[in-house]
Amino acid sequence: MFRITRWKRPTLASTLTLPVIALSVALTSQARTSPAMAAGKTITAVMHSDLRIIDPGFTTAYITRDHGYMVYDTLLATDSSFRITPQIADWKVSDDKLTYTFTLRDGLKWHDGAPVTAEDCVASLQR
Repeated sequence: MFRITRWKRPTLASTLTLPVIALSVALTSQARTSPAMAAGKTITAVMHSDLRIIDPGFTTAYITRDHGYMVYDTLLATDSSFRITPQIADWKVSDDKLTYTFTLRDGLKWHDGAPVTAEDCVASLQR
């Protein structure tokens, strides 16, 4: 059995962290310098566990959340500075700050080509 003693843990963490940071910097700098080359690449991700449930509304498992962010769109998202930004919808706030009105972007479609409607979003939120 592989066992890491307590005094070796920080060393192991720092040994693994540096290559991960270097790889992420290399990948992002490649994508910035040649978008055409990056568009044709496949990213293979090794997740921390098996994906057993694909519905993020049914479980709080991180693996399901991460999968959901990769395959589903959300009304709003966060940017690199953790500010709320529009993803598939823009919003307005009423003067009394009690009502939020969301407007879907034009041209949103489901996988089968059917248009995404406000009713679809309401059904997802009520679920």
